[in-house]
This record gives sequence, C-alpha cells and structure tokens, in this order.
Amino acid sequence: MSAPLGVAVVGCGLIGARRAGCVAAHVDTRLVSVVDLDGARAATLAGEHGARVAASLDEVLDDPSVHVVVAATPNGHLADVACRALAAGRHVLVEKPMGRSAAEAERMAAAAQAAGCVLAVGFNHRHHPGLEEAHRLVRAGSIGRVLQLRARYGHGARPGCEREWRADPELAGGGELLDQGVHLADLFRWFAGPATAAQGIVQTAVWKVEPLEDNAFALFTFQGGAVGQFHVSMTQWKNLFSFEVHGEMGAVVVEGLGGSYGVERLIVVERNQAGGPPRVEERVFDGPDGSWCREWAAYVDRVRARDGSGAAEGVAAMRMIDAVYRAAREGAAVPIQA
Repeated sequence: MSAPLGVAVVGCGLIGARRAGCVAAHVDTRLVSVVDLDGARAATLAGEHGARVAASLDEVLDDPSVHVVVAATPNGHLADVACRALAAGRHVLVEKPMGRSAAEAERMAAAAQAAGCVLAVGFNHRHHPGLEEAHRLVRAGSIGRVLQLRARYGHGARPGCEREWRADPELAGGGELLDQGVHLADLFRWFAGPATAAQGIVQTAVWKVEPLEDNAFALFTFQGGAVGQFHVSMTQWKNLFSFEVHGEMGAVVVEGLGGSYGVERLIVVERNQAGGPPRVEERVFDGPDGSWCREWAAYVDRVRARDGSGAAEGVAAMRMIDAVYRAAREGAAVPIQA
C-alpha cells in the first residue's frame, strides 16, 4: 500500500473548506496544512481537521510532507499558486476556472508538463450522479449521434455583490460567463467533443459589475457536427440548472443539482420511431451532494496513475470561454483553438 498523500489547501473560503473536508475524509490522503490571508479563517479550518496553519505558500512548499496542493483562491491568484507549486514538484488541483484566461490556463499546463506533475481542474459537476449517468448513456450510444446541447445555469446573486472580489475585474477576470459558464463549457465538451467555433453575447443587466457581465449567451459548433447553446445568469432570481443533450434516437436531460438548485433528476427520452410521444423515464437523485468528494477520489486516482489529461481538459474549456468573450466583442463567430 502506498502511503497517504499529504495535501495543503491554499485558500480557506467556502470552496477551500469543501476541498479540505474531502481530503480529510479520503482514506488515501491527509490534510497537512492550510494557508489563507485571513489567519482566523485558516485557523478554524485547520482546527476542524487537525492540520497546521502555514504562514505562506513558501512555507507550504518547503514542507516535504506536502505532495499535493489544492489551489482554491480567487481567480487572479490561481495561476501563480499553481505554477509555483508545480515548479516545486507538487501535484495540483486548481479550482475552476483555470485562471482568468486561456493564456493563464496554458501557462499552468506548461508548468505541469515541465515538472512531470499531475494538474487537474475542479470541475465537480462531472461527478454529479445525474450527469455521470447521462454521460454513460450518451457514450454507450443510447441516444445515437449527438445533435444538440442546451443548458441554462444561474442564480440571483445578492445585494452588495458588486463589492465582492468576483466583481473586481483584476481578481475575477470575467463575470458570470467565466464563473458558471466554464462548468457548462466543460460539460459540453465532455458530451460532444472538441468545439470548433463560438458566438456570444454578454450583458450587464442588473448588477453594477461593469465591465463584467451578469448574463452571457453562448453558441458553439463541435467537430462531430453538434451545436450547443447556453445561457448563464446572475439575474435568475431562483437558482436553476438545466442541461440537455439531444441525439438522433432520444435525449438525456438533467434538472437540478440538489440543495437550492432543486432535486437532481435525470430524464431519459427514447424517440418513438413510428412517431408520436416518446418513451420517458425519470430517475431521481435526492441524496446529499457527493460530487466534491467523488471528484477528489478521481483526482487521487489520477495522481497515482500519473494521468495528466485533466490539464488539457481545463485549457480546452478556457479556450471556449475566451472565444465567447472575443465573439461578443467582435460581433461575429470566432474559431476555437484545438
């Protein structure tokens, strides 16, 4: 048996705390240390899991018992934390998005390749049970060739959000398109393969977050001929997640993510070849959200197997998002780098 992997979490906010909990719960990892600009927040998280509070990232990287670094900082710091950790020979799980731009994502991927370390991006939505099962069905050919994808994802934000770091262009890098849209970009590519071109419109409709956006509309074409469209929103008012994949022989639809997004449901549609109403089956996943810890377990497996494919997945999603921003600026479809 290999010894447990020692892990440090950099950034002790909501997401860092979730990551720390999954690290502590996994039989093959242990939380060694945490670090945050807010020392009291770091101390609270460390105390919950019997970890140490590090004074800085340098202190984390000087500790030989740390094998993996989880980067869960605001977007503007992710590339620096990840690249420094990789250069120091540590594996890295970087929270989505993979930096503020495709260029930052590419810099992280290059650092991982140079160091021979495993870099992956925190796309926990892949590990929601409804989406996992939908993906298995599509890959098994249950709906035939994928023709279209359609998704809506949003929340209502909250008063004062314009004063939070996500509304700071330097720290955030983008608005709702980069925040929640990158999840959908990753899922679209997971289901339909590489995207070839994008069109887009970004809008600042309600919240005073200019020059960032509180709504974004994206349209993609894919190598296999499929077309995908999504709308992400900070003015949804009631949290919403809806994801559809339509094929020649049917469709899979996932509604809800649990919690405030509603019970997660998978709807499987089988086309009636003779015409008329299709056959519809619904499956409900109403347990607690285990996606974060299932993702962590999958990442540990990648580290053990030295599987570095997660870096390319993150870069591809960021290139899709960059292309939507560029298309919105130029008012025309733009190609997406392979």
